[in-house]
Amino acid sequence: MKEAIKKSRVLIEALPYIKRFFEKVVVIKYGGAAVDENGIDRSVLEDIVFMNYAGMRPILVHGGGPLISKFMKKAGIEPRFVAGRRVTDRESIYIIDKALHSINQQIVKTLRDLGAKAFGLSGRENGLIKVKKLKTEVDLGFVGEVTSVDATVVRQLIEDNIIPVIYPLGIGRDRNLYNVNADDVASEIAVALKAEKFVLLTNVRGIMKDKNDPSTLYNTLTVGEIGKLIKKGIVNSGMIPKAASCVNAIRGGVKKAHILDASIPHALLLEMFTDRGIGTEIVR
Repeated sequence: MKEAIKKSRVLIEALPYIKRFFEKVVVIKYGGAAVDENGIDRSVLEDIVFMNYAGMRPILVHGGGPLISKFMKKAGIEPRFVAGRRVTDRESIYIIDKALHSINQQIVKTLRDLGAKAFGLSGRENGLIKVKKLKTEVDLGFVGEVTSVDATVVRQLIEDNIIPVIYPLGIGRDRNLYNVNADDVASEIAVALKAEKFVLLTNVRGIMKDKNDPSTLYNTLTVGEIGKLIKKGIVNSGMIPKAASCVNAIRGGVKKAHILDASIPHALLLEMFTDRGIGTEIVR
């Protein structure tokens, strides 16, 4: 009986959030080592299905670095990175497409098995993600940066209560296929759809004053405070581009951005539907 009462309290706590976010768009990005040939951790997808059934409009953008590297090695290509970005020649871009498509289909299958309607696509479909070649000191090959987003197909899917599952490739003016940073793709899609929330699922609790001490977690930060933390070196290394994609989303009209630890079971639900939350939220 006590356990049942405890569960009912959780549901009551979630009710105002369910009402507030009904029919609101939430763009979720998930990548890193946890994305492999099996797709994404099942509890994350369960959270996304719950959000969908609760009336929200979730959109999932995913990467798949480890499987891409595995596919490349099978093809006799040694993966190379410069400043965290994958060097991508003409042969590699098609290997990347194949690996990401494989992950994408696995995610879609799992979402459907969980009872949701889902549809997989890459940024090249229907001109969803248009890019230009990323200019850096070292030529990275077919690596692009987003120039525009045509979210028409994504908007149609969510209006039909279908969860879009997107992987980050884009088309350049030269009609070539380009590899694109998944954080940037997700952020730009969130801006194009004026999403209520942009969520980055990572392998850390959020932004912390001391990255080794979870008790120093910043629960809420403003865009201005993010800039100050970068200057102080508190936000550094791999967290800088993640924080930058959140700032980009907020400046583009998204209400809130969140950085969460995907390894915490049901992190999305804990952040979305509880009073305290578990990660760092970024606001204007």
